[in-house]
Amino acid sequence: MAFVKVELGVTSETTYSIAGKQIKFNNGEDIKPYVEELNKFNKVTKIDFSGNTIGIEASKVLSEALIGKHKDSIVEINFSDLYTGRLNTEIPDSLEYLLPALLKLPNLKYIDLSDNAFGLQTIDPIEAYLAKAVSIEHLILSNNGMGPFAGARIGGSLYKLSKAKLAAGKPSLKTFICGRNRLENGSINYLSVGLRNHKDLEVVRLYQNGIRPAGISKLVEKALPLNKKLQVLDLQDNTITTSGGVKLANSISSWEDLVELNLNDDLLKKSGSFALVEALRKGPIRPKLTTLKLQYNELEADSLKLLAEIIETKLPNLKILELNGNRFEEDSEYIEKINSIFEERGFGELDELDELEDLDSEDEDEDDEDDEDEEDSLEEDLDLDELEKELSGKSLEEKDTDVDEIANELSKAHLK
Repeated sequence: MAFVKVELGVTSETTYSIAGKQIKFNNGEDIKPYVEELNKFNKVTKIDFSGNTIGIEASKVLSEALIGKHKDSIVEINFSDLYTGRLNTEIPDSLEYLLPALLKLPNLKYIDLSDNAFGLQTIDPIEAYLAKAVSIEHLILSNNGMGPFAGARIGGSLYKLSKAKLAAGKPSLKTFICGRNRLENGSINYLSVGLRNHKDLEVVRLYQNGIRPAGISKLVEKALPLNKKLQVLDLQDNTITTSGGVKLANSISSWEDLVELNLNDDLLKKSGSFALVEALRKGPIRPKLTTLKLQYNELEADSLKLLAEIIETKLPNLKILELNGNRFEEDSEYIEKINSIFEERGFGELDELDELEDLDSEDEDEDDEDDEDEEDSLEEDLDLDELEKELSGKSLEEKDTDVDEIANELSKAHLK
């Protein structure tokens, strides 16, 4: 019925997976056979129910199973794409069972809740859960329809989580992935406070969120520079332009362990692109940086020239470079130089450049760039230190008490 994988090594790991089966768990009877099957195995560490759909009664049965036999062994849970076809009134009630159960798993480190239509109607249980999920180190929340208001509340709960982790002696988040959620500038104040307090963050992916230059500027100037262990920064498909590009360039020295920088489709503009590559040129050798993605940013020949120099002198292990959709000649001598460097290192040539932009509209684009930066701003540019004080002074909402009560009830439950 399920896919079960046992990995043998120093320790054994068992994965229980029914991923992508498109099973409809409408009630307890529907899910009971799978729960019984799950309980036949010992020390299940990973559970994957993604790509199915679960109702309220089935959620209660599953939550009881989670805090049963495998309570102490579960390390990873994938609940992505779990509510296809469900009413928006069902999802919060389902989460009121599942999320409190997750709080009772002392070794749960990885949770994926992506591709579920949460939005504002489910923010209460999610916010309450995140503020207390002290064991979680890897949080995946992509394509959930959050919007800026829900995104701000996620940021606030991340701040509260950082304080709860500190009190419990638990490590901070290492991974935060929150792409395709329309976070926009309206989430940035709270999101910045949340992220900067998880000092050991290694992976931050905020792709396709409609964040504008003022939001990106605040994020990369006031928040992420405090995440000194950052290895992956993915801001793909937001809007950075010159103002954000300059702030990013000023902050890049903070991330000495950077392995991947993804700025594809961010419209850095000519000046923003140049500021970034100039910062890399002036900075130290980066042996860990293996992936640099700069597609569709209006990067021009002056930046390309510097980039060729940087790859040769400062990026000895760069393996992936994406440059399509920029503004230079396909047969540029600097592209030839980059290709020769890659070939010498045994990495092969760049992917074919077939969507380069026309170079004739430079002056007009520069005027548009200035206007775009002037028009963009944060609706409320809050002081982050003051915001932290405000969040620290607030007790969790009444909804949070409900989460505790349900969690305590579930901890006493057992399957009959």
